[in-house]
Amino acid sequence: MQVSNNFRDMLFPLDSPRFLAVRELDPYAYGRFIRDTFPPATAMIDNWERLAAEPLKGVTSDGAVIPELFKLAAEGAPVEQMVRAGRQLLAVLSDGERDRLCFPLDAPQWRRWSNPEFLVNPNGLRLEELAPQTREAVLGVLRASLSPAGYAKARGCMKTNHFLGELCNLPNLMNEWSFNFLLFGAPSEQEPWGWSLYGHHLVLNCFVLGRQMVISPTFMGAEPNVIDVGPDAGLSLFDDEERVGLALMRSLSPALREKATIYKKMLDPAMPEGRWHPADQRHLSGAFHDNRIIPYEGIPASALDARQRDQLMSLIAAFIGYLPEEPLAARLKQIESHLNSTWWSWIGGCGDEDPFYYRIQSPVTLIEFDHHSGVWLSNEEPAKCHIHTLVRTPNGNDYGKDLLRQHYARVHPGKAPGRS
Repeated sequence: MQVSNNFRDMLFPLDSPRFLAVRELDPYAYGRFIRDTFPPATAMIDNWERLAAEPLKGVTSDGAVIPELFKLAAEGAPVEQMVRAGRQLLAVLSDGERDRLCFPLDAPQWRRWSNPEFLVNPNGLRLEELAPQTREAVLGVLRASLSPAGYAKARGCMKTNHFLGELCNLPNLMNEWSFNFLLFGAPSEQEPWGWSLYGHHLVLNCFVLGRQMVISPTFMGAEPNVIDVGPDAGLSLFDDEERVGLALMRSLSPALREKATIYKKMLDPAMPEGRWHPADQRHLSGAFHDNRIIPYEGIPASALDARQRDQLMSLIAAFIGYLPEEPLAARLKQIESHLNSTWWSWIGGCGDEDPFYYRIQSPVTLIEFDHHSGVWLSNEEPAKCHIHTLVRTPNGNDYGKDLLRQHYARVHPGKAPGRS
């Protein structure tokens, strides 16, 4: 069934019971409300706790981690400006704020991020509770760690979350600052450290070791993905990911397109049990799925012609363009070196108005794009105005864990932190 992709056609009335039931709740009370009154969410959170207790192994295609994929190297990470921003943040915090912000490098809280609007693990500092000066210092860490385009995209996710809160008149639950920030280790130009930001439709996990950095897992999304009124009118997210992904799929021969399409419908009767999830829908690598086995599907990139392979690399660059210039170039080179082991898979149609899902997967990267049905909009079918995107580093290097393991083996033998 074709649905409108104009989010204005999907707005609930502001006096909708689902809004009225939670309008007076703060984020903490709302999190308890969801867990206590919505059985699917309760089951999901309980499963998250089970998954979080597993030692980190990494996303794999078959359950076996491929060794020696990642190497310690100087890749141009802007560590001086990151350290400067991190120390500026620490300098403006109160003792209590500093205690809540800072965690050991191997703390389990690093893996306890989530992306729904309801707060499950209120770790670190909540941006909406901070003084403006402190909030700006947190943004300074993001700005120092990301490319200008990546910082703009992250801020765009925060602003569209605010816009959604305005559309629903739920600013206490969804606003520009309803995100948690954590710092792991101590900012250093030589020793490893990192940070995490998580909340509704935005998750960034950044690890840095000297001039090398890893930013994954990441989750970026929006409902809706455009802002059409107010000071941010004209902001639109994930246009390149949608446009280039669709163009690549359309460029395939009919035979290759058929092979790449693993399911023709977004909720397909042919899907096995568990392939579609009420919250994650088609994407597989979301919150707490740090060890998920995700088999390769679709077609190998070796089946693409030179132009299509260039399109695929351009598409990958659109997803990981949050990396600063030199780390981005190093990461793209690494991904391209595994292009013959990269797979492309698709769910849905290829028409102008068709919602769709796709996945790019190799030993060193996993990227997902998914059009979703409504959560705070009324569309029961997926629509192109609600988008989820994810990036993972498979085979044990999410959160920079494999680089950290190698660092400790080289510099601090016998003192490696646990694979939490």
